[in-house]
Amino acid sequence: MSNQTVSGFLLLEFSTNSELQILHFVVFLILYLGIVTANVLIISAVIFDSHLHCPMYFFLMNLAMQDIGQVSVIIPKSMINSLKNTRYISYSGCVAQVFFLIFFMGSDFSLLTVMAYDRYIAICKPLHYEMVMSRTVCKQIIASTWISGLLYGLVHTAGTFANSFCSNVVNQFFCEIPRLLTLSCSEWYFHEILIILLSCSLALVCFTFVILSYTKILIIVLKITSVHGKQKVLSTCLPHLIVFSIFMSTTMFAYLKPNSNIELCLNLLFTVIYSLMPPLLNPIIYGLRNKEIGLALVKLLGLNPSSEKK
Repeated sequence: MSNQTVSGFLLLEFSTNSELQILHFVVFLILYLGIVTANVLIISAVIFDSHLHCPMYFFLMNLAMQDIGQVSVIIPKSMINSLKNTRYISYSGCVAQVFFLIFFMGSDFSLLTVMAYDRYIAICKPLHYEMVMSRTVCKQIIASTWISGLLYGLVHTAGTFANSFCSNVVNQFFCEIPRLLTLSCSEWYFHEILIILLSCSLALVCFTFVILSYTKILIIVLKITSVHGKQKVLSTCLPHLIVFSIFMSTTMFAYLKPNSNIELCLNLLFTVIYSLMPPLLNPIIYGLRNKEIGLALVKLLGLNPSSEKK
């Protein structure tokens, strides 16, 4: 931090037109409220319904908390800037954004990997499920995902802000590491590049693990004679694989591709996809489509289940 050469950064603004800035604020507000509300509902359903006190829903609850944290790091500051017609974020605010974003994204990625393993045990080794995924093991797994995210956040933040910056203009609507590194004018730039490459290598290992898990699950599914049974398993597993793949591919694109002003719109598109789409899709795919969570929410909100069926 001693190499600091700027007191703050100027973020990318979506438009200089006041009407479009208000539109941006409204769209992001709706998006943020929708994501937070959906994830809070899932968290509440799991906490207050004893029938959902099992590993799968315990993971979903933590995933929902991570998703709320991830969007809360990005969206509110962008909304405030649009409302105030400013691009400014303080140096400490930028540091906080980088740390908490990597923290929540890292723990989110770890948890999505663990959820693939959970589905593998549940489908391929159902008789051993309770023993393998015991309450103690689940707590240890959850703790490890949060700790891994914390370590990732600390390492990447230290690697990024050990640099001195020759410019304070960030070509992104939040403090994103690849955009910050382009502003660096010190040799520490290469240290963070190495950290990113190592992180991506680890991500590829996790992705390979997930693919192998789902390959084994697919083999089991093909042996199921019941069409309903196949659909039930696929409806549980395919959405997870799709979200995980989108999250990983877009993140790696944003962090590994060469920087170019010509590709600014493409950068922005992929950044929105990897930073905002998973928190939006996760509660819909994993939670609100789930019948057990649906029933829990009906009870929680004081609705009459029998009247909903009519």
